[in-house]
Amino acid sequence: MIRIKRLNPGLVLFMIAFLWFIVAFMLFPNIEILRSVFFNQESSAMDSIKSILSSPRAMRGIKNSFILAVTLTCTTTIVGILEVLFLEFFDIKLRKLVNLAYMIPLIFGGVMVANGYIFTYGSRGFVTTFLLKYFPKMNPAWFSGYGAVIFLMTFACTSTYMIFFRNSFKSIDYQTIEAARGLGASNTKIIFQVVLPTLKPILLTCTILLFQTGLMAMSAPLMIGGKQFETISPLILTFTQRPTSRTLAAVLSLFLGLIQMILLYVLQRNERKGNFLSISKVSTRIKRVKIANPLLNVLAHLTAYAIALINLIPFLVVLLFSFTDVEAISTRQLHWNSFSLANYKLILTSESAYRPFLTSVFYATAASVIVVGLMLVMARFIYKRRNRFATVLEMIIYTPWVFPGLMFALGLVITYSHPHTIVMNNILTGSLAIMLIAYIIVMMPNTFRFLKASFFSVDQSLEDAAKNLGAKPSYTFLKIVLPIVLPTVLAMLAINFNGKLSEYDLSVFLYNPIAKPIGVVIRNNSSTEAGIEGISLNFVYSVILMTINALVFFFVYADGKNVIKNLFKKRKISVNEN
Repeated sequence: MIRIKRLNPGLVLFMIAFLWFIVAFMLFPNIEILRSVFFNQESSAMDSIKSILSSPRAMRGIKNSFILAVTLTCTTTIVGILEVLFLEFFDIKLRKLVNLAYMIPLIFGGVMVANGYIFTYGSRGFVTTFLLKYFPKMNPAWFSGYGAVIFLMTFACTSTYMIFFRNSFKSIDYQTIEAARGLGASNTKIIFQVVLPTLKPILLTCTILLFQTGLMAMSAPLMIGGKQFETISPLILTFTQRPTSRTLAAVLSLFLGLIQMILLYVLQRNERKGNFLSISKVSTRIKRVKIANPLLNVLAHLTAYAIALINLIPFLVVLLFSFTDVEAISTRQLHWNSFSLANYKLILTSESAYRPFLTSVFYATAASVIVVGLMLVMARFIYKRRNRFATVLEMIIYTPWVFPGLMFALGLVITYSHPHTIVMNNILTGSLAIMLIAYIIVMMPNTFRFLKASFFSVDQSLEDAAKNLGAKPSYTFLKIVLPIVLPTVLAMLAINFNGKLSEYDLSVFLYNPIAKPIGVVIRNNSSTEAGIEGISLNFVYSVILMTINALVFFFVYADGKNVIKNLFKKRKISVNEN
């Protein structure tokens, strides 16, 4: 007699709801974009492509995007590797302070950093105003266009190297470096012939991620590049805001999607080649070395401090001016008597001021909790049932990796700007729910990947023992499995929350006017038409967001909970001794 395994009714209902969500908000909008391009009754796909090819503005945007992607890959790779070497390989004085300065891009990024650079180096920026006193003939708009965008993004994107490349660098066995040094190799040879070849996979991954970031950049080209340096993403935004040009936006989105697929193929091909990390079973941590040549030593220190200063100046300008009055902000000059808490008081007392912040906190929190909850169940389901259905489901979850976020946003706008049966004939474009849906979709692949990986650390024998003792699967999961994967769950909650707290690229397509997220407000307040009050609010928003990001980073990455516990233990011991 064949035994048919009984399915959990709750799980069946969950899977039906999840599949509806996937079809309605992930697959259907992308199909709608393809339909709008290739099966449009008003114009054919070739007509849309010809319109793009014959448009000087569109072709210039595509060209600028590729220039930015290639240049950013080169400049950030150089700066990122130098930062890691200064912190982990060479013995640099004031290393702890330099380390803090290099960590600034981890908490000060996106639309916040673009706003900070505008106020620091823009035509009426703090540094520009200072320089004009001594060089009155200089061009006030010197910080704009391609040069300004690449400068900002070069240092803002080093977070990729500070997280991924630095962790891999620390894993190198120092014995291999010692062996090379014993054979007479110089530090330069060790770096280029031992260290970098060992880190080839992670280096290539960082390179691809940087190329992707440059190609799809939105905030910096839009806010600093201006009309002098337009790229694809701002053009898609412009075309989307005009109903007659949405087909052109769809074509550009498909172009980005095609490039994304090529990049993913290169990345997967690189991963299949294997792991190049050279780590022994009993590895020795890398010991920092002093640069013997006095001239090179001075040059290395100056370079390390210069990079730290570049990160530090906009950060300090935003922080200091958030505590100043309107006069100091309007004149871009700091005085002792100009410091005030008025800006922070305004945030706390004015509903129009604190509502965008509360809106972003709500959306970031809701999206993070929902996506982690969904992916926790799906990762567990796919991990346990390694069949064809689970494989297909996993590939569908990875769909947002194939298509850029802008394409999803545009697909949602085009698809649900009129009633559809799949969503009970509701119009979602302009609603409060559509931005939350987009946040959830784009966060699904990364969340799923990390949560699924965490289940491999669970000892199967523990689950088997619980099953033999008569424990239900739900009880086993809550009492045995969940505590083991909980650190990854909390980490993904924190990462997703931080990533969407000041989000702009998706939000600007999908937000409801009555619930503007903080990223959109910061962008609007940074325009030349914005008043002083808007600029002052931007500073406060940025400081609050950076504080939240720093706290999350401290607790998730720096083991903040144990650090605080140890501090209290030391204090308790010292009190008892006294």
